[in-house]
Amino acid sequence: MSEATILPPGERNSATEEAPAERVFSKSVVISGIRCLLTYVVFPFVAPIVGITSSVGAVVGVLIGIVAIVFNVLSIRRFFAADHPYKWWASAMNVAVIALLVVLFVVDSNTLLG
Repeated sequence: MSEATILPPGERNSATEEAPAERVFSKSVVISGIRCLLTYVVFPFVAPIVGITSSVGAVVGVLIGIVAIVFNVLSIRRFFAADHPYKWWASAMNVAVIALLVVLFVVDSNTLLG
């Protein structure tokens, strides 16, 4: 190990801790984006052309939404664990995305149940 990686007790290397937090945030945004692309482009326009019903879109929406919410929560946890300088901003973004995903989850669940 080099001397640069050895830190005194109680000190953290924020540069190495921020990178995983930013990666998880990026993954959560990409997953949420894929879910929105499927919900608003693929299923309403492409799926009927190839004969896929709206219930299939709702099932996929629910599953991807759950995964996206999990990644958003992990992102919030990573930003705080790394004491990232933008942890509050990133958390606000994640909470906003989670709120939208919850609304979409309810809509998709109603489609499946009703």
